[in-house]
Amino acid sequence: MAEIEKIPSVKGTFTQSGQFQVIIGNDVAEFYNDFRTISGKEGVSKDDAKSAAKKNMTLVQRVMAALAEIFTPLIPALVVGGLILGFRNILEGIPFEALGDQTIVDVSQFWSGINALLWLPGEAIFHFLPVGITWSISRKMGTTQILGIVLGITLVSPQLLNAFAVGGAAEIPQWDFGFFQIDMIGYQAQVVPAMLAGFLLAYLEIGLRKVIPNAISMIFVPFFSLLPTILAAHIILGPIGWKIGSFISTIVNAGLTSSFNWLFGSLFGFLYAPLVVTGLHHMSNAIDLQLINEFGGTNLWPMIALSNIAQGSAVLGVIFLHRGNKEEEQVSIPAMISCYLGVTEPAMFGINLKYLYPFIAALIGSALAGTVAMLSEVTAYSIGVGGIPGILVIQSQSWLWFLLCMGIAIVVPVFLTILFQKNNIFNKAETLLEN
Repeated sequence: MAEIEKIPSVKGTFTQSGQFQVIIGNDVAEFYNDFRTISGKEGVSKDDAKSAAKKNMTLVQRVMAALAEIFTPLIPALVVGGLILGFRNILEGIPFEALGDQTIVDVSQFWSGINALLWLPGEAIFHFLPVGITWSISRKMGTTQILGIVLGITLVSPQLLNAFAVGGAAEIPQWDFGFFQIDMIGYQAQVVPAMLAGFLLAYLEIGLRKVIPNAISMIFVPFFSLLPTILAAHIILGPIGWKIGSFISTIVNAGLTSSFNWLFGSLFGFLYAPLVVTGLHHMSNAIDLQLINEFGGTNLWPMIALSNIAQGSAVLGVIFLHRGNKEEEQVSIPAMISCYLGVTEPAMFGINLKYLYPFIAALIGSALAGTVAMLSEVTAYSIGVGGIPGILVIQSQSWLWFLLCMGIAIVVPVFLTILFQKNNIFNKAETLLEN
């Protein structure tokens, strides 16, 4: 392992679920081609690697891995959507003294038009999120992706009563079949109903492929997969999923807004990075989206951004301590920048876990920042870039508090990293490497 980490292009190594993994970074494709040429060994497919890894996973790890595979392809769109919401809030939601206490859209027709135009992608990303979820599930399960897309559209069709209008609707439209009726309710921005429907469609298709002959499978597999799923989604899965999602978001929101929210913030801030190491952090995406749908914002996501910043700041402390180490700076400096832009794995596996004491320093800094964020009720409109640019999706009334929290997440890990190293606290790993 030590010899591998001396290779200039290697950013770090770690073992997870029985796999020994080497972090290369952005040049992984070029590195792989060179390695294949020199070694004469061919790699296995990504699916084969995942299947091998899952044999060593616990049930919880498998569930979290499934969530990761569902939400990871959606993150770029969610980040863009969050930035759009934040920008639209600046345009239409903040009165400026220089404009006579009016908003930008009140005084500028151009920016009013831009604001109206930006609603189009914002609506596409968040209101039609179930389409992305059902597509992503069909992609992950290896089933027909267009069927997943069609299923998602049937959950958000304009023919249905918008989910956001259900509470204020005088009358809910119905499909009337004579002896029974089905409410025509849409599931815009709903996560759990879309996941339940998506998995039902996938497993129905997989099961039907096994029993329907190939000669007629092109006709009957899609038909008997899609139609029963659509019915089940609107009769059973949708209503149940809505209640499950509302229950989860209500419980989490109660913890985030209770008198003990500072404790929740401290624990979440401290534990988020270890969750990243195990892969369990992906569950937060579903919770964030449900909070946004139910309450118009999330207090959870700002702490994730602060945790990422804290990990990057710990690397900054290591860069200061090891200044002049050109070989390590090839890893540490790009890792720090990556961390501040929301990607923490190179920093954690390449530097912080390697020496241990910066990792602990980052956890403490993140916990303190999370505590202040909770006490000050810092709220984000949406998921965004999980680092310093994350301020763009923070609600305007929380900007100053979030800036303070970012200051804590930068200063405290740097200070503690230097303190721990100078006083030989938590730095057994560095001592072993030096010996």
